[in-house]
Amino acid sequence: ESSLRPPCAAEERIFQWRGINTPPPSTIDHPVINFLANISNQASLRETTSYGSGLRKFHIFCDVFSIPEADRLPASFELLHSFALWAPVSVSVTRKYLSAIRAWHLAQGWPPPLSPEHFTRINWSLRGMENLQGTRRRPIRPPITLHMLAAIKATLRTDQPFDACIWAMSSCAFFGMMRFGEVAVNARASFDKSKHITRKDVHLGVDLTGKPYARLDLPQAKTAKSGETQSVFIVEQGNLCPIQALRNLAEVVPALPDDPLFSWRDSKGVIRPMVKTRAIESINSILTAWNWGTTFGHSFRIGGASFYLANKVDPEIVRIAGQWKSLAYETYIRAFEQVATQHL
Repeated sequence: ESSLRPPCAAEERIFQWRGINTPPPSTIDHPVINFLANISNQASLRETTSYGSGLRKFHIFCDVFSIPEADRLPASFELLHSFALWAPVSVSVTRKYLSAIRAWHLAQGWPPPLSPEHFTRINWSLRGMENLQGTRRRPIRPPITLHMLAAIKATLRTDQPFDACIWAMSSCAFFGMMRFGEVAVNARASFDKSKHITRKDVHLGVDLTGKPYARLDLPQAKTAKSGETQSVFIVEQGNLCPIQALRNLAEVVPALPDDPLFSWRDSKGVIRPMVKTRAIESINSILTAWNWGTTFGHSFRIGGASFYLANKVDPEIVRIAGQWKSLAYETYIRAFEQVATQHL
């Protein structure tokens, strides 16, 4: 939290959230005129809740990319163009976000940040993004970020079977860039050890430099040929370590070799595979409580790839590790995090 952005209702953010710079005067300095300017400013917009959402998204972007407070208000064309490229779940929503930032500038006493020429350039980019999205059957999924992953871990009670399983699958899906269908099942009865990963499919080892790693062998993967096993490799990752999450799961939820890897025990002690819908509901309840929006299973995979690309891992290595068939995935990867792994 920042003192510049105190907790308040979404509709109050464009008035309550401020910058560190002082706007230029727009009236004479007189108490009566100042009062009239203030009340007219507050009354200029009838509905500001949606603006509050857009403004929050803008500050998340600035936090992720370490934008100094002094550069956020007033915001430059370069900053807002970058935000527009990063932000879209849809192009129409991005335009609403830009309207929110414009309203925030006006409410805080600054001129509109974008000229007509600036909008022309941004709209050119947004048309390109719209064309890219048009080639996809599904909209771009918002990535899970490191902050979100940390919030999930902080909220879960990892000494409890269900939560231990949620944390292990979240950490592995992120750092292993796994599809959520590889860590969860569609229904309890649909678990099949010939198709889904089991406890015996996890192999812990040490590489040539003496660093530990885990190999998860997938009996059936989306991009694998029939009968071919694909492997996911994960390494230590500090406080959010997926290897430690797997060790914790094995301790809290002991199971037989052919039992589901990502499983938990109910109140009767029965091993149950984690069902995708229940896992997503649990994760989204956490993210919503932390004031993030809802996410999707694929968001972990995209988030992990964003994390590695932001840390300058070669895109080809990311493609191979994530089992993408081509580099087309880069069109919807957005680098949310710029914190080097050695600082985790």
